[in-house]
Amino acid sequence: MAESSEAALVLEDGRIFRGEAYGAPGESLGEAVFTTGMTGYQETLTDPSYHRQIVVQTAPQIGNTGWNDEDDESAKIQVAGYVVRDPARRPSNWRSTGSLGDALAAQGIVSVAGIDTRAVVRHLRERGAMRAGVFSGDALAADAELVERVLAGPRMEGADLYGAVTTREPYVVPALGAKRFTVAALDVGIKSNTPRMLAARGVEVHVLPAHSSIEQIEALSPDGFFLSNGPGDPATADGPVALTRQVLERQIPLFGICFGNQILGRALGRGTYKMRYGHRGINIPVIEHVTGRVAITSQNHGFAVEGEPGERFDTPYGPAEVSHSCPNDGTVEGLRLLDAPAFSVQYHPEAAAGPHDAADLFDRFVELMDAAPVRAGGGRHRLIEENI
Repeated sequence: MAESSEAALVLEDGRIFRGEAYGAPGESLGEAVFTTGMTGYQETLTDPSYHRQIVVQTAPQIGNTGWNDEDDESAKIQVAGYVVRDPARRPSNWRSTGSLGDALAAQGIVSVAGIDTRAVVRHLRERGAMRAGVFSGDALAADAELVERVLAGPRMEGADLYGAVTTREPYVVPALGAKRFTVAALDVGIKSNTPRMLAARGVEVHVLPAHSSIEQIEALSPDGFFLSNGPGDPATADGPVALTRQVLERQIPLFGICFGNQILGRALGRGTYKMRYGHRGINIPVIEHVTGRVAITSQNHGFAVEGEPGERFDTPYGPAEVSHSCPNDGTVEGLRLLDAPAFSVQYHPEAAAGPHDAADLFDRFVELMDAAPVRAGGGRHRLIEENI
C-alpha cells in the first residue's frame, strides 16, 4: 500500500468521498460502478469488460488473499480506478506472490481506500452509474476543480471501447487431449478462462481480433463461432454485428456471452439500452424459461438488450426468443434462435471465481456443434430444443 495520504472519489453530481491513497497516486477518470462480489477481486480487476470503469468494491475487506500469477483474466489490470473500504495489511494465501496494493501501484492504477463503500453503493443505486474520478497526491485540487475535471471526461454511452482491449494478432489455445472441434472466437474483450473452458472440452480455440473478416473466419473451417464479453456501448459495435450476421447466414453454430449477447441481439434486430446501474457481482439470479431452472451467476454489464422475459420475435434468420431473464428486474439475460444454431447469455459461465452454476453452457455449445456440423456440408439444421 502506498504511503498514507489524502485521496478522493469524485462523482459527476458533485458528491465527494474522501479517503486515503491506495495503489498508485495521481488522477484517473472513468465510470463509477459497484460490484457485489466478496471474492474474485483479481479476476474483476483484470477483466477487459471493466475497461474505463472505476470499480467500487461493496465487500468491506479486500486483498486478504493477495495477488498471484495465475488468476489474471488478461495481460494487465483493466479498471480505470479502484475504491475499497478496508484493504488487507498483509496477504495470507499459499498462492500469493504479492499484495493487491503493490499490484495496483506497479500497474499505475489510482485507487482510494478507507471510504464507506456502502454509502457509495447506496448513492449509485439511487442516482445510477456516473462519470467519476479518483484523485490523490499532486492531482488533488479544490473540490469545484475536481468536479469540473470529472465532467470533462467521456460518458459511457456511445463509448467505443472493445478495440482498445482486443488482441492485436490471432492466437491459438490448443485443445486438451483429443481435439474434437475448432472454434473461431471473436475477441471484443475475452477473458483468459474462456478458451481454457473450451479447451477442456476438446475445442481448439482460435482467438481473433475484433476487426476480423468473414473470410478469415471461413479460412479456419470452424465448427463454431464464439462472441466474447467486452466493454463499452454495444451500439458502437457495428463491425462485430455485421460479422455476426454473416456467420448466422452461413449457419455456423454460435455462442455469445455478455457483450456477445448484446452483439447477437443487435444482429437479430433488437435494440440495446444503458441500464441505471447495471449488474456487477457473483450473486445475480437468472431464470431459464424452457426449464424453469434458476442459476446464480456472475455478471458485469451496464447495457442490456431490449425485450421481455420469454418473448418470441421474428428475425431474418427465423424465429427467436428471450430464453433467460433476471427475476430482479426483468432484464434480458439470454437469446436463442429456434431454427438456427445460435444462442447467447448476458452473464459469465466462465467465471473463474464462481459461481459455477452456468458452466454447462459450454457443454451445450459443444452439443450444438455436434448436432449442427458445418464442415460436412453445412446447411440448415433444426435445433434440438433440449440442446439450448
